[in-house]
Parts: sequence; structure tokens; C-alpha cells
Amino acid sequence: MTNQLDKLFAALTDPTRRAVIGQLSDGPQPVTALAAPHDMALPSFLRHIEVLEAAGLVATRKQGRQRLVALRPRALDPVDAWVDSQRALWEGHLARLEAVARRLELGTNPLPKKPGS
Repeated sequence: MTNQLDKLFAALTDPTRRAVIGQLSDGPQPVTALAAPHDMALPSFLRHIEVLEAAGLVATRKQGRQRLVALRPRALDPVDAWVDSQRALWEGHLARLEAVARRLELGTNPLPKKPGS
């Protein structure tokens, strides 16, 4: 799982690749259409597509003379799971911090009593 998350996050760090993911939200598109808004040579742009494909975020297929690229949205599921776990962890930490702050405001002992003390 960690290796897959590393690939996904590495692929998403680049603004061009994130833009391509956004472009594909409208459905599969030819590589040339995806490359058009980006100021780079086609071989350089194709490297971005290769990185996205290696991470499992897109799939490519040949259709006639065109190479179509399609988004694989389920590939983001591990990212969602990781973000959700981090959110739950930090919400727990923040809830405990809020409880200590409330006790300080009320002038009571900010730390909960340990069992047996």
C-alpha cells in the first residue's frame, strides 16, 4: 500500500499532471488535445502521461491514429483512505487539546487524572 501511495503522491505533485487529471474529468481525450494547453514539446508531455499511467491514474489505448487517455478515478481510493485516516487521527488530537483548553478556562486541572492517583 505504501509503495502505491508513494507513486500516486509523486504523480500528483506536478502541476501539469494535476491539470491533465482535471482535463480528463470531461471524459477520455486524445493526447494531442490534452497537450494543447501546455507549453511543452509533445515528447515531454508524453512523459507526464507515462507517469500518470505508471501510477494507475490513467489508462491509454490506441483508437485509429490517436492515442486516447482516460481517467481511472478508483485509483485515487488509496489516497482517500490515507487522508481519511489522517483526518481521524488529527481530529482525535484536536478534541483532546480542546478538552485541556476548556479545563484551563474553567480553572480546573488541565490534565485528566491518571487511574490509581
